[in-house]
Amino acid sequence: MGKYTAIDDPSAHFQALVYAGTGGDAGASQPTTHTNTGNSDLQPDFIWFKDRGASYQHYLVDSSRGRAKGLHSDDASAETTTGSTSYDLVSFDSDGFKVGLPSEGNSTNGGTTSKVAWQWKANGGTTASNTTGNGIDSVVQANTTAGFSIVTYDGNGTQTGQTVGHGLGAVPKMIISKDRDATSNVPNWRVYHQAIGNTKYLTLDTAAAAGTYNDWDNTDPTSSVYSVGGAGGYTPTNTNNTEYIAYVFADVQGFSKMGSYVGNGDATNGPYIHLGFAPAWVMIKNSETANRPWYMFDNKRRAFNPNGSMLEADTSDAEATDQAIDMLSNGFKVRPDALGSFGTSSLNHSGQKMVYAAFAENPFVTSGGIPTTAR
Repeated sequence: MGKYTAIDDPSAHFQALVYAGTGGDAGASQPTTHTNTGNSDLQPDFIWFKDRGASYQHYLVDSSRGRAKGLHSDDASAETTTGSTSYDLVSFDSDGFKVGLPSEGNSTNGGTTSKVAWQWKANGGTTASNTTGNGIDSVVQANTTAGFSIVTYDGNGTQTGQTVGHGLGAVPKMIISKDRDATSNVPNWRVYHQAIGNTKYLTLDTAAAAGTYNDWDNTDPTSSVYSVGGAGGYTPTNTNNTEYIAYVFADVQGFSKMGSYVGNGDATNGPYIHLGFAPAWVMIKNSETANRPWYMFDNKRRAFNPNGSMLEADTSDAEATDQAIDMLSNGFKVRPDALGSFGTSSLNHSGQKMVYAAFAENPFVTSGGIPTTAR
């Protein structure tokens, strides 16, 4: 019998860190160093920043594009470039990162409010050319152990039959893709999620329901490539002479899972979702009803249940308590109105499909067959 998981310590591949901004403190020295607190050191390759207390935009940076290049998950604008080496993200460090005064990303260090940085490890900034795609060559930075890769490529404008190599050696379950130049007719963030299939897409920067389009050429990803396309002149994942970034995720037993559940409409006793691990981070989206945000929870901003400290990937809003889940030793339970603040329709709309992505704090069973302590 094979091992339950190959990742006994998920903190080697994903960590969330909460810290206070110093950009509004005239007496603070810059840049400031922030060190991760997990069991393992983690040199991040993809950092997703968000201010908790102010309406500052999300700010996404990765080591493939470089520390100076940022994107905002809450809008469709083009990639920004930080003008100074001492601004925004200054460096990816061996166990954390440095941030300086804010320029393009207030969520890195604006003001003195609390921030959160969600961090994934890829390959330490080392990329490789990938020619397995049909018609499109890519540059890939992959962590095959943790099922995560950062993919960049230039679009060629061909609407069908084009594939992009992702380097995972496993079938992706979620792809978050962005036109870095914002020059396509549909420059929104496009999201593939296996639970809604290859004919549909979600937009990370909006609260819209899933749309139907051939962003993915109506073709499932494989262990080596995923498909890109368009129709009628619209090529949101493959505009000619346009740069793209994609964050590609596969399921890894005991570490990550991209799935779905159907809401039951109960305000405090929603579905239990089995993950096989205690989650450190969960993002959930109602795929069928418009005006339902991408809700984001983690185990650092609120370390007890019900976990109602949520941020929204598609808005710049400060942290709120509109929805809640319980983070458990082997999954999570949906409890949208556990804090008496909103209702069921966003996380637990009766009969509707909610999609999620989750990453582990601990596996439920280690590689040696030892169960974790219940939470």
